[in-house]
Amino acid sequence: MTATSMTATRYTKDHEWIRPEAEEGVFRIGITAHAAKSLGDLVYVELPEPGRKVTAGEACAVVESVKAAADVYAPIAGEVRAVNGAVATDPALVNRDPEGEGWFFTLRADDPKAFEALLDEAAYRAFLETL
Repeated sequence: MTATSMTATRYTKDHEWIRPEAEEGVFRIGITAHAAKSLGDLVYVELPEPGRKVTAGEACAVVESVKAAADVYAPIAGEVRAVNGAVATDPALVNRDPEGEGWFFTLRADDPKAFEALLDEAAYRAFLETL
């Protein structure tokens, strides 16, 4: 990966974000600030089990708010490495810091280059303008 992509965050049209971790081929994943705001106050987060293999676009986590429940999808295929137990214990952490401490899980990518095909920040912002 290039130096710029290592620090970049990518997005999906399902409102997940993904960014590279320091370990090669491992990515951190969560929901965007837009998703967190749209859902409202989260009251429950169900995370995938470490070791679970997921395909790109597969529902692998669930969030529930006072308004709605929603699936969280894997932006790329791979194996769940670790989960953020803090968001299961305190779902409001996702509302307070959705693209930081409110992350959901890390994933070892089957194909790390799949990250590059996702929306960059400008493309995601443009997508939000169409909603």
